Amino acid sequence: MTGFEKRAVLSLAFLYSSRMLGLFMVLPVFIIYGQDLEGANEMLIGLAIGAYGLSQAIFQVPFGALSDRLGRKPLILAGLILFFCGSVLAASSTSIEGVIVGRFLQGAGAIASVLMALLSDLTSEESRTKAMAMIGMSIGVSFSLALILGPVVAEWQGLSGIFWLTAGLALVGMAWLFSFVPSPVQHFRNRDTRLFRDQLGEVAGNTELLRLDFGIFALHLCLTAMFVAVPFSLVQEANLPASEHWLVYLTVMVLSFFAMVPLIIIGEKRRQMKTVFVFAITLLGAASLSVQWSQSHFGLFWLSLFFFFMAFNLLEASLPSLVSKLSPAGSKGTAMGVYSTAQFLGAFVGGVSGGWLLGQWGLEAVYVFVATVCLLWLLVALFMRNPNPETGLTLTFRSAYNVSVAEALTSELSQIKGVEEVVAIPGEKLAYLKVVKNQLDENALKAVHERFDV
Repeated sequence: MTGFEKRAVLSLAFLYSSRMLGLFMVLPVFIIYGQDLEGANEMLIGLAIGAYGLSQAIFQVPFGALSDRLGRKPLILAGLILFFCGSVLAASSTSIEGVIVGRFLQGAGAIASVLMALLSDLTSEESRTKAMAMIGMSIGVSFSLALILGPVVAEWQGLSGIFWLTAGLALVGMAWLFSFVPSPVQHFRNRDTRLFRDQLGEVAGNTELLRLDFGIFALHLCLTAMFVAVPFSLVQEANLPASEHWLVYLTVMVLSFFAMVPLIIIGEKRRQMKTVFVFAITLLGAASLSVQWSQSHFGLFWLSLFFFFMAFNLLEASLPSLVSKLSPAGSKGTAMGVYSTAQFLGAFVGGVSGGWLLGQWGLEAVYVFVATVCLLWLLVALFMRNPNPETGLTLTFRSAYNVSVAEALTSELSQIKGVEEVVAIPGEKLAYLKVVKNQLDENALKAVHERFDV
């Protein structure tokens, strides 16, 4: 990765993880402290927890599609404002109904797809999976930190204290967005004349993208269902107190992240992403069955969780990278919106299904269910095509260019036959192109490059 790419990824990782930190802190304490809210019962508390995911699923596509037309940063700002308002409403509410509305409003700021699209804009295809992995690591760290901070903040300031802290993190995110996140200059062929329904139809009709959308649906279904069962296994079978669960999650997630890095390198360097992808799905299913068989043996149980999250982290990093590579030019935000919608729907279905199976047939049924979903996903993934590495080009210039030069450069490059998408970042020496190799006018591309390479 270039120095600019590292800075861009780190700035987005902070923005993403600080927002997720506030959301994750609610999970380990809501079921306990939510009982003190007026009118609360178990069903309404469950609705309050799920309301965020529901609104996320509803608004991911509109936010992603609008970011293709209005730009990434304005939509990220709008999402953070909604997130802030929802946090303040939830923090101020004394009834469960008020918290439900606040949680729904938090989720209405559905910027995950926009952040991922911006990350794709600011990185080359060769660096994209590594960039997604860094985002995944930041989310994993924020999740682990939230498991520690959530109970502490709730004990000190109650449930409202967590929501107030979340509102504060939203304000920090707004300031960070305009202080540290780069603003790319983009140009897409015929983008201004394309209708949203055409973009959505183009994305929805892409078989390869649909395979990936099903993949993220299945992945987060499995993750959520596992988290319904794993805490019970730790308490009932491994005899580990709930106060010590965070140690298991922390060690498993951090170590499994580093363990999956070599597989990413193999997939990217040797152009074997499909092979690595299929292997990870197989490992995910096998690990879920291994968790079931090793519940009463803590060491084996920890090792099974390690392999589960190793596969999860690899797939979590690979899927959005593959979506960005395969999405039609000018519709990356729309594609990421559909992808993120599938992700949150998967989490919702996994929670509901996992809870129902646990109540009806016990822990083993949940783990077998997860393994069955992985088997179905494996059958779908076997027919995917290996991504073509020849779709991305990076142009390097002798000196950095300003905004006006970037606009002129993107305008001229976009007129070249075979060039579908151009991204240039003012203040840098790079430009990223998405091209159709067998249609590319290489002589015209060389001429434009030489004219601006001064």
